[in-house]
Amino acid sequence: MLNPHAPLSKEDFAGLSAAVDSYLSDHAKLHGVLIHSKGFPGWENFGGFTAHMHFVREHHKKVERVAVVTDSQFAGMAESLGKHFTSAEVRHFPFSDDVKALDWLKTA
Repeated sequence: MLNPHAPLSKEDFAGLSAAVDSYLSDHAKLHGVLIHSKGFPGWENFGGFTAHMHFVREHHKKVERVAVVTDSQFAGMAESLGKHFTSAEVRHFPFSDDVKALDWLKTA
């Protein structure tokens, strides 16, 4: 589960990449990722944005599902963009539905 509360930085994605790569060294795929944040915090700067895009490019074929749990209006756009930039199934849930999102991640 990812809980971003501040603008996303290049360092955030370096840490995330290290954790995901460590998991993937013993597993073929990452079944699901849950992103839980009341609102989308944005990116710290252009470096944070490009690190995000790099992370998606390097890992998108290895993640099966992404649950975006937020009340942000950005979530609808993220769900649509996910269809173009990742092979993962991306689904939006309201912020209060984190349990429902987790159940969805477990069912595939």
